[in-house]
Amino acid sequence: MARLHTKHPELCDKVGGLLAMHIDDLRALAPMWLSKTEEVREDRAHWGTNITGDIYGTGWISEMYGYSFGAAEVGLRHKIDDNLMIYPGYTPRKGVEPILMHYGLQFSVGNWSFSKLNHHEDNIVYDCNRLFPAPPFPREVQMMESDPNKRRGLFLSIECISSLNEGLLLHHASIGCSKPPWSKYLSFLKSETFSKLTRPKYLTHDNMGSQKSELQQGVVEPGGKYPKIHTVFSTECSPYFDWQTVGLMHSFYLSGQPGNITRLLSCTDGDLKQYTGHDLAPTHYVPSMSRHPLTGDWYPAINKPAAVLHWLNHVEIDAEFIVILDADMILRAPITPWEFNAERGRPVSTPYEYLIGCDNELAKIHTRHPEACDKVGGVIVMHIDDLRKFALLWLHKTEEVRADKGHYATNFTGDIYGSGWISEMYGYSFGASELNLRHIVSREILIYPGYIPEPGVNPRVFHYGLEFSVGNWSFDKANWRNVDMVNTCWTRFPEPPDPSTLTSTNEDILRRDRLSIECMRTLNNALRLHHERRNCLNPSTKAILNQGIERRAPLPRRVGSERTDIPTVVSRASALPVQYHVASFLRFSMVVLWGFSVLGFLAVISVALSSRKGERTRSKGYTNKKRASYSGLSDTNGNSHQLHDKQHLSNAEMALKA
Repeated sequence: MARLHTKHPELCDKVGGLLAMHIDDLRALAPMWLSKTEEVREDRAHWGTNITGDIYGTGWISEMYGYSFGAAEVGLRHKIDDNLMIYPGYTPRKGVEPILMHYGLQFSVGNWSFSKLNHHEDNIVYDCNRLFPAPPFPREVQMMESDPNKRRGLFLSIECISSLNEGLLLHHASIGCSKPPWSKYLSFLKSETFSKLTRPKYLTHDNMGSQKSELQQGVVEPGGKYPKIHTVFSTECSPYFDWQTVGLMHSFYLSGQPGNITRLLSCTDGDLKQYTGHDLAPTHYVPSMSRHPLTGDWYPAINKPAAVLHWLNHVEIDAEFIVILDADMILRAPITPWEFNAERGRPVSTPYEYLIGCDNELAKIHTRHPEACDKVGGVIVMHIDDLRKFALLWLHKTEEVRADKGHYATNFTGDIYGSGWISEMYGYSFGASELNLRHIVSREILIYPGYIPEPGVNPRVFHYGLEFSVGNWSFDKANWRNVDMVNTCWTRFPEPPDPSTLTSTNEDILRRDRLSIECMRTLNNALRLHHERRNCLNPSTKAILNQGIERRAPLPRRVGSERTDIPTVVSRASALPVQYHVASFLRFSMVVLWGFSVLGFLAVISVALSSRKGERTRSKGYTNKKRASYSGLSDTNGNSHQLHDKQHLSNAEMALKA
């Protein structure tokens, strides 16, 4: 078969499932992959199991052969690694920890089994709290299988199906399903046993050989041990921090950063009652210290050390290392303690060269160990034991520096505003020096968009705290402080230039601009996906609705002494979401309907009264006095209804004009 479909059958590799390929190779392979798939699919004469190995003999695996034959055609030979992937149900090799499970085949644990084919038309994603059948519990497997390696294979099967079920539970919660009733299996999914079973798996030096890539090196700890990591970042209850949260959370999941992440959300009680962004990130709530409870000083930056301290004192933390970020950051790749050699007593951080106070009398005033003052900040990787000792000092030193107004000047602090705004940064450096915590300072972690990267360095984090530009385009986060990017459908930042339009011949400038564009595109992609998750109306549907509203006849408005025929809703259409227009139209319709209902009711009453009046006129039994009396009553009621009618008409006209 290979001789039929490729000129280089000797290059045909029996591979698939997981592929890692250079982009240039993929560009060469992709059209050949497609054409060879079509070619093999049409070769019905060779669909037989004895020729293809396809147990169905239906040409179903033509695409797999299309890949192998296409790769042979363009001369690609694969590095084949048997240790990366496993089918649940298979027994893993001794000493090998697969990092990928491919549940394409049926697998079983005892009398329990799972086949994805049985759920081809299953609506399980949309059926609240319905899960795949629960597998046996680990303790049952312990009794079921005595061979350690086979038992490990059964544990992998449990991990696979339970990870699927955990994903379904999280999805159901995200679409508003009620909390599922308690069950033994749900309790297991929240247990420490399941947490250990599903902890992240990483390649070790032994099974990587010479195939280590830059990314793999970024997630492997020397010696094959993997301390647990937890990432935290501090925010406040405001639209400004909400869009930053959306960007950071999006990049966190893309980057492959190990461990969990927590947002430390500092809010006043009043702000928290109005706040709507609870679902943007896993959150620990912290009382706001923006307005200091003792001094009354307004300094929101103090919330960072205060929030970290509050989190440490109120949450049971099982991670060994804590990564502390700022909200205005975008992760590009993992930041791990084993890669940057962080350890107990030796945190890792990034250089903040402008903290000149470490070198002058400011450090001598505020720390007993000025020689230990490191000019660092931004990204912090610290052992949990060090952080527990340090957090309170961080807060106290921040308060101390903030209160030292005599040394706010730029020549002491390096703060260009001379306003004490970077007191929290000095609080960190002086607090660390009090404990003689000396940092490993890495220039390979962080970059400000707009800065030229260090030669040969691929930064892990964008910190877009400063304005940056590419040509005539620029972005400054401060300009978006009061814009609700998260709750206004399809809002996004101005798009940066396309990288293909960059014309500089200077490689450093080109790389700088490409990184700036990448940062902005990541933020905009994060917002787009957020709006999709919020079920915002499709932009095309929104345009149609807006057109319908604009076609309504304009109502007259009076501006000063001049009358202008400007449609009120249309004048604000570009600034308000489509839901506003729909609500306005409904309100207008309800007012009109109410007006007609009142008029109809009055007409019925009027007819009824007229009929009664006629009957009284024809009746000979009534005296003239009674006729006069009834006539007076009829006039009184008539006038009353007319007055009531005028009031309703007046109200209706006012509502229509409004």
